[in-house]
Amino acid sequence: MADRGYQVELGARRFGQVNWLGLKALAWREVKRFLVVWTQTLLAPLVTAALFLMIFNIAIGPRRGDVMGVPFLTFLAPGIMMMTVIQNAFANTSSSIVIAKVQGNIVDTLMPPLSGLEILLGYLAGAVARGTLVALGIGLGLMAVLQIVPAHPLVALLFIVLGAAFLGGLGIVAGVFADKFDQMAAITNFIVTPLAFLSGTFYSVEALPPVLKAISHVNPVFYLIDGVRFGVIGTSDSPPLPGLAVCSGATFAVCLLAWVMLRTGYRLKP
Repeated sequence: MADRGYQVELGARRFGQVNWLGLKALAWREVKRFLVVWTQTLLAPLVTAALFLMIFNIAIGPRRGDVMGVPFLTFLAPGIMMMTVIQNAFANTSSSIVIAKVQGNIVDTLMPPLSGLEILLGYLAGAVARGTLVALGIGLGLMAVLQIVPAHPLVALLFIVLGAAFLGGLGIVAGVFADKFDQMAAITNFIVTPLAFLSGTFYSVEALPPVLKAISHVNPVFYLIDGVRFGVIGTSDSPPLPGLAVCSGATFAVCLLAWVMLRTGYRLKP
């Protein structure tokens, strides 16, 4: 009788039933991972963002004219916010998977009755939660110190969530691919950091030569930063709707690759 019940359960899952309890448990585990060490995962990024703004203001701010019709520091703030969000979203998923692989307890995630999509969503929940909390902290700081009130807060929130999901999915792909921390550091240093720094975070791409400007427009992170900039200060290098389409397509593609990896157990199962 027990075997029959087990077969019925497997049959139900085969036709699309979602393991909500397992998904909730995995998502909460990923959220608790960064909440337990909040001084490293939430407070430290806020301090880093504040240092970026302070240093640029001291070194360049007084001599730099307006950019896009706003003071340089006001122009810079949304880019710093988005750069911090995507770095933390990437770190959340990639570190979770790599640590589990190195410690040999990745099996604790693979053995429960969770589909590849459920595992993907569980990991992404932690990345989006961490990215959104970091953005909220920076946003409150900008309002308190620089009196920057978001021009289109819902647009900014949409791009923040999309950016956290995109880099969270990329973090899953990187974490599955990497077998040790050296490989993970290489991916971070040679892929994620250049994508963030060469995407209009500290400058308007309109000031770039035509070749570099064209290259910037094929970088999805450029549209993420540009979208948040539009949401915060109301102006941007490119229209937000095409940027939203590019970011949505890039997020879907990365998450699809991550789902395939998780579903097949690529570099996860012996």
